[in-house]
Amino acid sequence: MALPDQLVERGLLERYSGPGPRYTSYPTAPQFHDGFGEAELRAAIAASNGDPIPRRLSIYVHVPFCASPCFYCGCNRIITRDASRGATYLSRLYREIELVAPLFAADREAIQLHFGGGTPNFLAPAQLGDCVDTLRRHFRFTDADDRDISIELDPRFVQPEGIAELARIGFNRASLGVQDFDPAVQAAVNRIQSVEETRAVVDACRAGGFRSVNIDLIYGLPRQTLDGFARTLDEVLAIRPERLAVYSYAHLPAMFRPQRQIDDADLPSPIDKLALLVLAIRRLTAAGYVYIGMDHFALPDDELARAQARGGLHRNFMGYTTHADSDLVGLGVSSISHIGETFSQNPRDLPSWEAAIDAGRLPVFRGLHLSEDDQLRADLIQALMCQGEIPVRALERRYGIDFAVYFDRALDRLRPLEADGLVRREEARIVATPEGRLLLRNIAMCFDAYLDRAQGDAPRFSRAI
Repeated sequence: MALPDQLVERGLLERYSGPGPRYTSYPTAPQFHDGFGEAELRAAIAASNGDPIPRRLSIYVHVPFCASPCFYCGCNRIITRDASRGATYLSRLYREIELVAPLFAADREAIQLHFGGGTPNFLAPAQLGDCVDTLRRHFRFTDADDRDISIELDPRFVQPEGIAELARIGFNRASLGVQDFDPAVQAAVNRIQSVEETRAVVDACRAGGFRSVNIDLIYGLPRQTLDGFARTLDEVLAIRPERLAVYSYAHLPAMFRPQRQIDDADLPSPIDKLALLVLAIRRLTAAGYVYIGMDHFALPDDELARAQARGGLHRNFMGYTTHADSDLVGLGVSSISHIGETFSQNPRDLPSWEAAIDAGRLPVFRGLHLSEDDQLRADLIQALMCQGEIPVRALERRYGIDFAVYFDRALDRLRPLEADGLVRREEARIVATPEGRLLLRNIAMCFDAYLDRAQGDAPRFSRAI
């Protein structure tokens, strides 16, 4: 793995530390527009139903409520301790389910269900059980062994007995936010969470029969140091979750008001931030984890690592997933759907989402229909993010193109990265080097047709380093 000082000595850090998309989709969300609405979503679902081989469904449910603000957060969330708001939200969510589910053909199975937030365990286990039951009544869930029912949990607001109830409901995967165990960092981001309460939740998940537990960490937080982050990694490795996500902190205080509570002077420099990532990669791979790419790690026998090995890994708004052959159905405020060759998003503010549901409308406020060029570039970037390489010959066969001719401008942009040792050109593929895997976003940006058009706009993306 490349050393941060090597990147500095060669002048690469400043060159590649500018803003860029995370590529959980292509085109990225800023390209969505209000010309895509309810009628377009209905047409997309109908077209997808007509596929010769029915695509399975991956369902995402957004629960926006949090009892306490974390200053680093850029998620769509509402801070409240009023538990009654959960019941009100669910009543409208059920109406959205009743509107959306009948649009899908009866032979389409749901293979994945994920609750994200916000804090999904803001809802009581009984409420989560009612929600899963409602989804089961309206969607056809598969009985396949690889079915996933997962939930993001805040260990500060869940009890082990609540985990047992989630297991009875059918949840088999959990993702726990930790970010950092260092007390100085926790104080700076307003998230005080002990190792003991985190471990208790993981133990309860395992006792309940959960197939895997993921722990989220963040590098680049205020007051974060190599020594402190190393201690956090030691604690996490002692817990040994099946998966780990080590996210780059995206400091965008102009977009996310809570981040204005963070003093810029407390943030690590780009070189220190990159050193934190390299530390995580080295420590986790030495402990036996597979570096999936970007920000994810998994034990070798975990389904995520096996999916990458067989070429079945997929990256979307939920991160990396094993269900590449699925249409994504987003439910709840701000949720994003990916149906066929379209993206669509629900309103990001709660009143607009509520108003659409109350009017009996599918709550779509923007979206996008992918052009043929979008589809080609999306496949290219997906392969790069998931496999660390661009399958040149495979794309030529799939889309009937001459890669060098079609992507002549992109390859011009890629040449400096090749000269800097970030990519290696081969006859049938373009491969990210070990250094390049730290900068996959920068490689992908060479093939993004929308970035030139965005010049002069207000900053939309976090820094790549």
